Amino acid sequence: MYEDEFELTFNMQDEEPAPEPAAVPAPAKTAPSAVPVEDEPTRIMTLEKKAAPVEEEPARVMSPERTAEPEAVEQPAQVSAPEAPAAPANGRRVLISGGDRGIGAAAARAFARAGYQVAVLYHQNAAAAAALEQQVPGCIAVQCDVASRASCELAFRAVEQALGRVDVLVCNAGIAQQKLFTDITPEEWQHMLDVNLTGAFHLCQLALPGMIRRKTGRILTVSSMWGQTGGSCEVHYSAAKAGLIGLTKALAKEEGPSGITVNCVAPGVIETDMMAAFTAEDKAALAEETPVGRLGTADEVADLLVFLAGENAGYITGQVFGVNGGLVI
Repeated sequence: MYEDEFELTFNMQDEEPAPEPAAVPAPAKTAPSAVPVEDEPTRIMTLEKKAAPVEEEPARVMSPERTAEPEAVEQPAQVSAPEAPAAPANGRRVLISGGDRGIGAAAARAFARAGYQVAVLYHQNAAAAAALEQQVPGCIAVQCDVASRASCELAFRAVEQALGRVDVLVCNAGIAQQKLFTDITPEEWQHMLDVNLTGAFHLCQLALPGMIRRKTGRILTVSSMWGQTGGSCEVHYSAAKAGLIGLTKALAKEEGPSGITVNCVAPGVIETDMMAAFTAEDKAALAEETPVGRLGTADEVADLLVFLAGENAGYITGQVFGVNGGLVI
């Protein structure tokens, strides 16, 4: 499971989790050994970069070389009618990692509706990234492996050249995997941290110099309710998402004097393609367990991200916002 995200664990038969964190997760269950589902982003241009360790100008698509790795099965891109352009939000620019699908794609559409210029990073799903560029006027998609510093640097440079600057950074890219802790390999552990936590580190370090120089900026991280409570059979995922929460709180204290706010959104059970492996019965059980009696939507998470990026949220920083229907209180 990925992204955006949310992971949760409960009894189910062994099966491979479907993509998007995550990159892109409740009760005890048997742990299926699943290949990490990647929910990563950047734009469809052609970038050369160094091989990465194990492990969403006008529309165009870039694609750098990368080392082979297990990848999620890509869903065919669905192209919908382009959204009507919105009035500029004071010319503000947003960069969203893992922006090709799920919560990331919903965020791209929501920011565009609010008048932002939008750039997304995607990892492997070029078709979905191209479809998003067609749906969202002015959106650019850049290919990027957030686990690689070199890839992040190339992608961020391309976004700055296209947009001029990055005012809002949304660290949404992530992967997920359900597996017994004793079966997790050192490589799987490291890859989980590289994508879900170190990827945010790379992008924050690249975005902050400009924000500090301008004395303004918004950084938003997308964790998970399992980062707050821990998830059985998702120890590596839970640890990485908990790390994002720590990063958010500490960075908020450090960058507050520079006029930069840093906040975290922790989704619960969100209906995205990362839940494709869940049966209708599984989803019904989760909805029944949730106080509001249903699963969440990617649009609900996206709307909160847009609010936290806005001018009215200038006195909010270092906070973790659960979008989970009351499942975690």
